[in-house]
Amino acid sequence: MKSKILRPNVFLIALLVGLNVSYLCATEGYFSLGYGARHKGVAGAGISLYHFSLANGNPAGHVHLKKQFEVGLSFFNPNREFTVTGNPSGLPNTFGLTPGTTTSDTKLFLIPRLAGNWHIGDNSAFSVSIFGNGGMNTNYPTQVFYDQGSSSTGVNLAQLFANLTYSMKLSDNHSVGVTAVLAFQQFEMKGVSTFAPFSSDATKLSGNGVSSATGFGFKLGYMGQLSDAFSLGLMYQSKVNMGAFEEYAGLFAEQGDFDVPASWTAGIAYKLSDKLTGMIDVKQIFYSKVNSVGNPINPMALPPAFLNPGGDPNNPMDYTPNPNYTPLGSENGSGFGWEDVTSYKIAFEYDASENWMFRGGFSSGNNPITSSEVLFNILAPGVIRNHIALGLSRKLANGKRFDVSLNYALSSTISGPNPFDFDPVQAASGVFVPNQTIELKMNQLDIEFGYTF
Repeated sequence: MKSKILRPNVFLIALLVGLNVSYLCATEGYFSLGYGARHKGVAGAGISLYHFSLANGNPAGHVHLKKQFEVGLSFFNPNREFTVTGNPSGLPNTFGLTPGTTTSDTKLFLIPRLAGNWHIGDNSAFSVSIFGNGGMNTNYPTQVFYDQGSSSTGVNLAQLFANLTYSMKLSDNHSVGVTAVLAFQQFEMKGVSTFAPFSSDATKLSGNGVSSATGFGFKLGYMGQLSDAFSLGLMYQSKVNMGAFEEYAGLFAEQGDFDVPASWTAGIAYKLSDKLTGMIDVKQIFYSKVNSVGNPINPMALPPAFLNPGGDPNNPMDYTPNPNYTPLGSENGSGFGWEDVTSYKIAFEYDASENWMFRGGFSSGNNPITSSEVLFNILAPGVIRNHIALGLSRKLANGKRFDVSLNYALSSTISGPNPFDFDPVQAASGVFVPNQTIELKMNQLDIEFGYTF
C-alpha cells in the first residue's frame, strides 16, 4: 500500500522541481543529442526501438512500454570561447572588436527530467514527459560589443517542454503515436545595445530582463518490427509556434518571434545476435525556416541613415542607402544565419547478462553556422559537430532500473571575417577587405543519471 502512494508523490515532486529549473543543452544546434540516459547512451539513435522512446523519442514506442515512471538528472558542462585576430581599423562607420580570446563563464548546469507511462487497455497507452532544452547561452565577462550599459555580454535561452502522448498498436508488430507538444521558453539578452541604430525598436533590444513565451506543436511517430531481427522507426515534429518575446521585439525578426524549428528522424535497428543490436539513424532540424534563427546578418550591413544618393552601395565609407536593408526586429530582420542541421548516428547495444546492458554510439552532423555569420554567433556558438556516447543500465529488483550515460562533444571551430571592419590601407584605395577574423570554439561534456521505477 505504501508503494502505491509513494510513486505518484515522488513523480509530483519531480514535476514541481522540473518546472522551476532553467535548462541548457546545446549539441545539435541548440537541441540535445538525446533525451534520457538510455537515449543519450546511443548518441540519440534508436528511433526504431521502443525502450528509448519515453523521454522525448518516438511516440509510437510508448504502447510497448510497461506502466513506469522515469526521473533523470544531467550534469552538463559546455565550454565556449571566441578569438578575434587583427586590430580594429578605426575607420569611420566600421565596428572593430578587441583582439584576443574571451571565454564564457558559467560552465556547469544541472538539468532534471521526468516522464510517466500508463496503459489504456491492451493496445494503447498515455504518457507525459517533461524535459528542458536550450543552448543559446553565453556569459562573457566583458563588453564584447562596447555596450556601456552592461559590464558583460551574453544571451540565455531556456526552453521547457511537456509532451502528452497517445500511442496505439495497429498490430502486434506495428504501432503509431501522436504527441501534443506544449512549450514554455524564456529569453534574456545583455550587452548589445550598441546595435540600437540597426534596430526597429531600440528600447526592446538589450538588457530588458527575462521575457517569456508559450507555444504549441505536435509530433507523429511510427514503429514497425518488420522481421525478427529488423525494425524501422519514423518520426516528425512540427514547428512549435511560439508567442513573441515582447521585451526583445527590436532584436528578433518578426517583432520578437522565436519559434521552435520542425524536425524529422528516420532509423533502423538490426539484431546482429541474441545479445548485440546495431542502430543507424538520420535526423534533420530545419533551423533556416525560423527567421529569427535562419536569417543572415548581411542585409543589415548599411542602415538607412546613409543618405548620399548616387554613391556606391558596396562601399561602407560612402553614405549610400542600401535597398536591401532590414532593421533588427523587422519581418525579415537579421538573425543568426543558421543553416539546417543533418546528423547521422550509429550505435550498438549489448545485453551482457540478465542484469547488465552496455551501449555506445557516435553522431556526426554539419555545423549550422557558416563563416559569414560568426559575428552575431559569438552570442550563440552552436558549432558542435561530432559526439561520442557511452552508457550502461543495471536492472534492479521489482522491475526497477538504473541508467548512466556519458556524452563528449569533440571540440569544433568555425572562423570567418568581421563584416563590419575593413583593412585601412586597402580601404584608402577603394578596396574593402575585412580586417579582422573571428573564430568560435566549443566542446562539452554531459553525464546523466536515470532511474526507472
